Amino acid sequence: MNGIEPRHVEAHQKESSSIRDFVFGFGDGINTSLGLVAGVGGAEVSSNIIILAAIVAMFTGAKAMAVQNYLAVKSQRQILDSEIEREKWEMNNVPEAERREIEDIYKAKGFAGQDLDKIVNKITSDKKVWLDTMLTEELKLNLEIVGSPLKSAFRMFGAFLVGGILPIIPYFFLSGYVPLFVAIGVSLSASFVIGATKSKIANISMLRGGLEMAGLGTGIALIGYGIGSELGSLGIIKA
Repeated sequence: MNGIEPRHVEAHQKESSSIRDFVFGFGDGINTSLGLVAGVGGAEVSSNIIILAAIVAMFTGAKAMAVQNYLAVKSQRQILDSEIEREKWEMNNVPEAERREIEDIYKAKGFAGQDLDKIVNKITSDKKVWLDTMLTEELKLNLEIVGSPLKSAFRMFGAFLVGGILPIIPYFFLSGYVPLFVAIGVSLSASFVIGATKSKIANISMLRGGLEMAGLGTGIALIGYGIGSELGSLGIIKA
């Protein structure tokens, strides 16, 4: 024994922009493609038309989602950056007011007297620690969760394509109504796995999370098929 107490390490899951982007991108991709193949398939058109329409929609949707995600993350990042700059300015120009804010934060946590003075002095003696404390304790900000706009856009684009291609694959090899049933089965299975995995990371029911995400896919397929079938029966769309 070296006299050093073994360190207890707990496994905690951190919020991640990567997980967020993949789940949203994959879910949107698979549901968009499933709804489209079900809708166009419901109109009883050829597999070639279904494949063409689905692939065009898949890439168009992936691009649109990537652009929207880039703009959304960039806007949020700009807002957070402006808050950081404001805090830096206040620390440099009105340090006493910022010090009192640190005191108030730790008073609310139950610190008082010498203990409060020590922790306030310790934090305010290091500008980086001081700034980080203001961001996390006062403003509740975390730039790591927001992520990089460009990286988020590429992750969204890739995840959308991964999810979007799954319902299309059966139409390359099968014909008639069989590829639609296979596409629904594959999509529901993949959605369940992603939903369950996301729920496991969030420490909530995997079954509930999986069924929730898979259920959304089922609803999309039924709506798409109903619309396509109705348009086909009315003669608006012909094979």
